[in-house]
This record gives sequence, structure tokens and C-alpha cells, in this order.
Amino acid sequence: MWNPLNFCRFRSLTRVICASLPLVCSSTASAQEGPIVAWGAGQPGQTGFPHFGQCDVPVPNTNFIAAAGGMLHSLGLKSDGSIMAWGRNYQGQCDVPEPNTNFVAVVGGHELSLGLKSNGSVVAWGLNNYGQCNVPAPNTDFVAIAGGWHNLGLKADSSIVAWGNNDSGQCDVPEPNVNFVAIAGGVSHSLGLKVNGSIVAWGTNFYGECDVPYPNMDFMAVEAGCFHSLGLKLDGSIVAWGENSFGQCDVPEPNTDFVAIAGGDGHSLGLKSNGSIVVWGRNDYGQCEVPAPNTNFTHVAAGAYHNLGLKPSSCSADFTGDNQVNIDDIFVVLGLWGVCSDPCPPYCTGDLTEDCTVNIDDIFAILGMWGPCP
Repeated sequence: MWNPLNFCRFRSLTRVICASLPLVCSSTASAQEGPIVAWGAGQPGQTGFPHFGQCDVPVPNTNFIAAAGGMLHSLGLKSDGSIMAWGRNYQGQCDVPEPNTNFVAVVGGHELSLGLKSNGSVVAWGLNNYGQCNVPAPNTDFVAIAGGWHNLGLKADSSIVAWGNNDSGQCDVPEPNVNFVAIAGGVSHSLGLKVNGSIVAWGTNFYGECDVPYPNMDFMAVEAGCFHSLGLKLDGSIVAWGENSFGQCDVPEPNTDFVAIAGGDGHSLGLKSNGSIVVWGRNDYGQCEVPAPNTNFTHVAAGAYHNLGLKPSSCSADFTGDNQVNIDDIFVVLGLWGVCSDPCPPYCTGDLTEDCTVNIDDIFAILGMWGPCP
């Protein structure tokens, strides 16, 4: 039976905060760290638009606690508070500003990236043609972030701050600007979840993406695709509205047991309580084809044409995230050779023997775990 409390274990993107636990159960990180699985446009070997390596997760593919997809790039948040970014970098959206530390949430937008720091400040980098990298002052007390062509930040006092492109009023938060617990942003519309479980939508409404279906109640999560919107109900069902050219609003049956949601450009995703992912809508780049085994996912995210899922690590020596320990993992360790950065502990990636050095002892440790992960 579906349990709404499971939602706090399976956290979608960095835009969701449990409606039942406002400002506490944030989706800034997955409950477990591990590798990222990516699929859709940009898989290794694909070339030409829209393939820019956004599915080619850098090694070591370990210790991720959250993931986010931008237009044609991807981001992963590590357990040490650093961010890794890869894919198209024409606007510097993959060049994480220094110091790359103390991040607790990450978001990908249109040629833009956002990171939320543990001190409540927001860092934005990449395309800035609409001022979307100019975080309004005071840059403090943020608890959640969302981004697209414009950005949204949720404050600790439950109000929303919006900045960037505002050609459709997507940055004009409706009054009363209070009691919000979650946020999401599409191309030119915005969504806010209230503490009472209702959703407020504003901005462009060309496809009806701001027309929340009746009854507008009992929502516990909200998400935005490019031109459509999704809401997750307390009973584990998904409601979707807005553009439906690819069937992205037609939630597959059984519409039950969902614990997290995400939306891209013409496709939607839902994470089930059993750790499997359901994807529907646009599939011209394989974005609806979840790689096998479709199990044990704890986190889901969507870019425009690709998706990312986070799995718990099944063995400590699998540095490439392919669920086996082999020669590729030895090459990763060789690339990390030497003394771990100070301070240590925490132990660095590759230091399997926990002696604050990546050396021959770690190679022997890999050989002792050789083969498929359990």
C-alpha cells in the first residue's frame, strides 16, 4: 500500500518540499548516495543537436545525492557539497563557480545553472541575457530553488522571489505571497504549492498550463515541464495539465504509488514507491526508455530531452556506476592517485582502505571485490 511518508525518501529535483512537513523535508538530496543513471538525448556516441554528452556522467560516478537536468546539460550534487556539471557549455553553464563547496541543492535551466548553499544563498551561472544570474538582494534565507528561462527561490518565511525573463508575468508572484512550501518553473510559467495543498500558477497560459484542474487540493509536490505542469497528490496519484502534444499529460495506469515527479520538453516522469520510474510522452530520443534494471531509484530529474535517476551505491569499488567492479574502476583509481586533500577524513573517492591516500592498497581492494556488484 502506498504510504505518503515515502515521499520524504524519494525526492524529486530541488523544487519540492513536503507539503506535510513545510520547510523541513526538502528535496535537496536523496536519502542515499550513489551513481547517476542518464538516458535520452546525449547518450555516449550520439552527435549533433540535441546531443552534447549530457548523459555521459563523468567518472567517478559515485557519491551523488541529487541530480538536475538543464536544456542540454546536466548537474550532480555530491555528498561533500560540491557540484559536477557536464554537457553543452556554450554559456558557461557547466563552469561551477569557486568555491565549489557547501551546496545543498542544484537546478538546471535554459543554458543556466543554480546552486543553493547551506547558508541560504543562491549561486547562478551561465546565460544571463534576462538577468537570470542576478539573484535579488538580500541573497539570504533561501530554502529551495527552481529555474528555467527565469528563476524562483523559496524563502524561509514561505514567500517566493522570482527573477529573470518576465515577458509573460512569470516573475510576478500573486498575492498573498505567503504560505508557499514548494516551487517549480517552466519556460514562461511558474507554480507554487501552498501549505494547504493547493497550487497557485501564473505566467503564460497558452496551453492551459496555469489552469490547475479541480479539485485544487491535497497536492504534496509540484513540477513544471516546458509548457505543462504536474502535481503529485497525497494519495500517490499524478495530475498533469497544459500542453499535451506528445501525451505528456496522459498519466499511464495504474496512476498510483507515485512518490516523485519531473517534467521535460514534451515528456513526464514519475517515480514509484517500489523504486521504478515511469516515463510517458515524447520519445524521439529515447527519453521514455528507462535503462534496465528499472529498480532501486531514489531520485528522478528531467532535462529538456533527457532524464537522470539516482540509485544507491551497491558496492564501494564501482566508481563508474555500471554495477560491476572491473578494469574501468582501476583506471579511475589511477587517475585519483595520491594523498587525499586536507582535511581527511572525510576520505576521498578511491580511498577504499581509508588511510587518506589513494595507492596500491586500494588497487588490491578493488581486486578483492572484482565482478558484478551484489
